[in-house]
Amino acid sequence: MPELLIPAGSLSVVKTAVRYGADAVYVGGEMFGLRAKAKNLSGSELAEAVAFCHENGRKLYVATNVIAHERSMEAFREFLKRIAEIRPDAVIIADPGAFSVAKEVLPKEVAIHISTQANNVNAETFRFWYGLGAERVVCGRELSLTEIKEIRRKIPRNAEIEAFVHGAMCISYSGRCLLSAFLTGREANLGACTHPCRWKYAVVEETRPGEYMPVEEDEEGTYLFNSRDLCMIDHIPELLEAGIDSFKVEGRMKTALYVAIVTRAYREAIDTCLRSEEEYRSILPRLHAEIKKSAAREYTTGFFFGRPGAEAQAYDAGPESRESIYLGTVSEVTPDDTVVFEQKNKFCVADTILLMKPDGRNVAAAVLSMTDVDGNPIDSCPHASSIVRMKLSEKAEIGDIMRMDRDQTEE
Repeated sequence: MPELLIPAGSLSVVKTAVRYGADAVYVGGEMFGLRAKAKNLSGSELAEAVAFCHENGRKLYVATNVIAHERSMEAFREFLKRIAEIRPDAVIIADPGAFSVAKEVLPKEVAIHISTQANNVNAETFRFWYGLGAERVVCGRELSLTEIKEIRRKIPRNAEIEAFVHGAMCISYSGRCLLSAFLTGREANLGACTHPCRWKYAVVEETRPGEYMPVEEDEEGTYLFNSRDLCMIDHIPELLEAGIDSFKVEGRMKTALYVAIVTRAYREAIDTCLRSEEEYRSILPRLHAEIKKSAAREYTTGFFFGRPGAEAQAYDAGPESRESIYLGTVSEVTPDDTVVFEQKNKFCVADTILLMKPDGRNVAAAVLSMTDVDGNPIDSCPHASSIVRMKLSEKAEIGDIMRMDRDQTEE
């Protein structure tokens, strides 16, 4: 059974990933991950995330995969010491020096996984890391399924292979990119990528002295292309045949809605395929329609079936499309069935929303009434991050993701 590995940028999203079917979750701490702009988790949140995952029979990995400069190595060592006390299931490392520190500092029960940033594209590299004590190596994004299958044949069976199967693709070599640092002063390899490869021109504004961020010029947009997102939900049998142990989804900066939709779809796809490939093929149209509800670009199979060409770019695309609007996550249900949540986007009394259930159902529920945190009746919830109390026509459960689909708003 392959592992379904899901990203999370906050403690609440860790819980969403677990609830909707993740076998393992990977997160970043406050330092040394490659998503500096993600909310990331504090030390106490990391400890709670580890405890929550373990209580539910799941695993938690901490990404510490920056390419650290000498000036950062002592802080990196101290950070790993704090991670060691929390006891996650693994840390994700990219740099040989960082690997040496991890081997020295971490207890044996905390595994070391080698990040895609380490450019892992041949069997000798995989064997090198396994020989040093790594438990898992993450495939370079450039590998085809044929190459992964050949690597699987040449390495020990208990040596784990992880590969990205869904999410954003960078213009880089195994994630090593210098474009952001060159154009904006923000280094991708230290977690501060500004994604300038997705912009038509280097149109930038100064965000702080000496640092620049790409900006959009006008309504027509300034995009040359958006690299299409990877999606392999159509190819679960081929992924299984290649001998991949962990199917990894990209997106530590994504919302709980994205995580819930993608996790639930891949969970059903994997489980169904293992049971019956014919049944798996029959549910793909429904899973496709559901995946489109997450905020995403057009999709590609990346390098899995050969080097991608122009078809892997969406030349006429703008920013991510949104087929669903994330309304919030149910945080509490009182004895009288009042739903409590933190609002993410506006909706109104009398609207019909969808309650996403982990079992695959999307339950339509009419909004009967709403009050603010002080109990005052309100007709809508227009202010993001407000705490709202609400009555629905259907029963909600703690952890349900609430959404409204675009086709609902266009009716």
